[in-house]
Amino acid sequence: MRLLVVEDEAALADQLAAALRRTGYAVDIAHSGEEGCFLGETEPYDAVILDLGLPKLDGVAVLKRWRQSGLTMPVLVLTARDSWHDKVQGLDAGADDYLAKPFRQEELLARLRALIRRASGRASPQLTCRRIVLDPKAARVSLDGEPVILTSHEFRVLSYLMHHMGEVVSRSELIEHVYAQDFDRDSNTIEVFVGRLRRKLGSDAIRTVRGLGYQMEDV
Repeated sequence: MRLLVVEDEAALADQLAAALRRTGYAVDIAHSGEEGCFLGETEPYDAVILDLGLPKLDGVAVLKRWRQSGLTMPVLVLTARDSWHDKVQGLDAGADDYLAKPFRQEELLARLRALIRRASGRASPQLTCRRIVLDPKAARVSLDGEPVILTSHEFRVLSYLMHHMGEVVSRSELIEHVYAQDFDRDSNTIEVFVGRLRRKLGSDAIRTVRGLGYQMEDV
């Protein structure tokens, strides 16, 4: 799963990105409204963390542009604690949730997981596909109740496929959602990751749909 953090406070942006990467996400950072707006319009994200108090182009303006362009990715806005007006503006502009500064990282991560879960039409905090259980909070995977050790990229591939259970996901879509912008992307590595996942989770865990991509089904 791939996220965008739009935050002009460099230290806070780096802290958030580090926490998100530790829990299995690919993360891009933008330090201005203009950069964030451009990335949101040109790159596919599973969710965005957007500070409203950005210089030059504020978060509300960025969010309005995204929604007017038809972009539907979940957006969690960050606001000043006492600025109820900003919260209302953000929600009216198309935000899905908000969090007041200062905040605890655990709450931000929980809200983010809930947004991604709702966007994929899932209610349970854990993702299950037959004998496989993926826990986004702990970034852990188990098979028949036994833990399975995955690399960060294997986890991202599995997480994306399980969030889109039943859908056929193309290799190019997986590439866009498991790598950050500055990562050297090699399309052949997706096949490698899928192969490793099959060895660890069972040969029937991920189905290849010839000419289209990959699919996981809970049947």
